[in-house]
Amino acid sequence: MDWNLLGITFITVFLAELGDKSQLAAIALSSSNSPRAVFLGSAAALLLTSLLGVVAGAVAPQLLPVRLVKAIAAVGFAILAVRLLWPNADLPQNPKEIL
Repeated sequence: MDWNLLGITFITVFLAELGDKSQLAAIALSSSNSPRAVFLGSAAALLLTSLLGVVAGAVAPQLLPVRLVKAIAAVGFAILAVRLLWPNADLPQNPKEIL
């Protein structure tokens, strides 16, 4: 086992999930009668999404060149970054228009 990779993966995923929508949902749901059920459900969901990500990451380079996969990921993240920084021109300026 590559312990260095395990540590880097843990830190990366931990920091990415900290304050994420899934954590906020778990906080909201844990106010119910069964925090244990919320923990088990959210842990199972995170495990499944991680498994899907690992499988996709393992299969994609076999179907496509690694350089193309990295380029697609880079372009996707760049689009997300620009979209976050770009003003929301498509949103209504008047909050009453939302209702």
